[in-house]
Amino acid sequence: MATDTLKSTTGASGASGIRRLLLDNGALTALIVLVIAMSALSGDFLTTDNLLNVGVQAAVTAILAFGVTFVIVSAGIDLSVGSVAALSATVLAWSATQHGVPVVLAVILAIATGIAAGLVNGFLIAYGKLPPFIATLAMLSVARGLSLVISQGSPIAFPDSVSHLGDTLGGWLPVPVLVMIAMGLIAAFVLGRTYIGRSMYAIGGNEEAARLSGLRVSKQKLAIYALSGLFAAAAGIVLASRLSSAQPQAADGYELDAIAAVVIGGASLAGGTGKASGTLIGALILAVLRNGLNLLSVSAFWQQVVIGVVIALAVLLDTVRRKAGATPVSGGGGGGKGKQATTYALAAVVTVAIVGATSFLHNDSSTSTKPKLGLSLSTLNNPFFVQIRSGAQAEAKKLGLDLTVTDAQNDASQQANQLQNFTSSNYGAIIVNPVDSDAASNSVKAADKAKIPVIAVDRGVNKAAVDTLVASDNIAGGELAAKTVAEKLGGTGKIVILQGQAGTSAARERAEGFAKGLKAYPGIKVLAQQPADFDRTKGLDVMSNLLQAHPDVQGVIAANDEMALGAIKALGSKAGTSVSVVGFDGTPDGLTAVKQGTLYASVAQQPSQLGKIAVDNALRATQGKKVETTVKVPVKVVTKDNVAGFTG
Repeated sequence: MATDTLKSTTGASGASGIRRLLLDNGALTALIVLVIAMSALSGDFLTTDNLLNVGVQAAVTAILAFGVTFVIVSAGIDLSVGSVAALSATVLAWSATQHGVPVVLAVILAIATGIAAGLVNGFLIAYGKLPPFIATLAMLSVARGLSLVISQGSPIAFPDSVSHLGDTLGGWLPVPVLVMIAMGLIAAFVLGRTYIGRSMYAIGGNEEAARLSGLRVSKQKLAIYALSGLFAAAAGIVLASRLSSAQPQAADGYELDAIAAVVIGGASLAGGTGKASGTLIGALILAVLRNGLNLLSVSAFWQQVVIGVVIALAVLLDTVRRKAGATPVSGGGGGGKGKQATTYALAAVVTVAIVGATSFLHNDSSTSTKPKLGLSLSTLNNPFFVQIRSGAQAEAKKLGLDLTVTDAQNDASQQANQLQNFTSSNYGAIIVNPVDSDAASNSVKAADKAKIPVIAVDRGVNKAAVDTLVASDNIAGGELAAKTVAEKLGGTGKIVILQGQAGTSAARERAEGFAKGLKAYPGIKVLAQQPADFDRTKGLDVMSNLLQAHPDVQGVIAANDEMALGAIKALGSKAGTSVSVVGFDGTPDGLTAVKQGTLYASVAQQPSQLGKIAVDNALRATQGKKVETTVKVPVKVVTKDNVAGFTG
């Protein structure tokens, strides 16, 4: 009887121990499951190059997240880290390349910028009594605006001596991974071994009790947010180094990834718990998810859904862990460090064993005779690029090619990750529609080094060799748009210009074309020029605002059809009667508006043809055949007179 009871208790204790081990290490368990699943589903995942890619792709998010960990542990929030990262990188590039500041001083100035932004956040929260959400939301806008002001909306080349942070050591070990590890060790030391680290846990656990115990909470908050700003600056420098340029729109939305990494890693938004190793695991989970889903050709839209589900599950696991009385994820003393190290070592052994077994599933996966092509588009939120995809997919299907399409969502860093994935997976050829012509250069150089042909479509790649550029001339198209509206107005009149997204090459080139074209018509007066980010809703809002100041406007030039359609909505009955609107791209909705007479004309680039020709040239390049260095697809002004015969 006693023996039976003992056995039962021992068995229950063993099951309970395993359950507690899983609960205490939920993020690590999730990472192991993800690695095993991706290894089983994709033969391209478990390669040295791709695993290094995962590390590089996690680096910027992890460095940002280490800084955010300090804030969340102290029961705060920092929504400004992405914008502060962009501002710090912009300050470095602007001061070093445009004002001759020595690079060392420029780096110090960039880091000081991040710390200063953090101090402002801390002051507003600690002494101004603003909620952290509001204070850092304000800094998000201020820092992003200053980045655009300093750069004038254009990327700034990064100093070569700093750009080496985006390179590799010995030709294989990525420097961003080393920086990530170094910043992680610093974060772990601060949290576990310093007075300010203990203060974070005390403030997050119970701020009032911390104050009553003699802790100077306000001063500690200043230091906490300053640390967050410092880590954001470091992340911005690493990101800009990868892209060889400081992008004013860089790291847009990265604050959400950083917060997600911290939460997935086991920290609680209520404060008092969290550690650097958990944050690193959270960042790796996000990187593995994105990398694996890219390799599996999952839509970027569905990737957002999956990541949202993972975040929700992480918070749910935290709730379950608390209810089960699991060990808090804190920076506790050294007693649990040996146990933690043993757990990580055991996890590594289990992962290697299972992944090694799954690799046999892919021993024969390379026997496919279909050439594999990768197409990375700057965005699929714009009908123009959707048409490029449609043309490319139709041609790939016709030729029997395996085409993988990814969406960079106008994020140059995300596109760099996608191009690295294509390269490490040994695709036959890569087609890229760059988010930014400068930022794509390092990734294209890597593909060139791997002897993979690269075809650029719609936009070129600067400082890197591509086999073919398939594009229309944005500047020539801009001149045509200006000429069209000027001639419609008889050479005299008042117009406004809706510009594209600041910092993108398409916006710059089209604006240059507008300016060139209007020089021939001195009777045309430009009342205002405002960006509407290639977005229909923003086009509506900006045009509505401009009409208040300029009700006598007679013409509108928009850098794409989406903004033109928004302007038409704002103009109402004036569109097509007293106000002539000219768009750009020749999208289906734009052509419909031309037929209806509300849009006077669209400068059409024939995007389906761009996609088709890009695939044709990619196939020729994979076969070793000669391809033209540049293939120009002519732009065409489509009006009501010729829209019926235009197919795009």
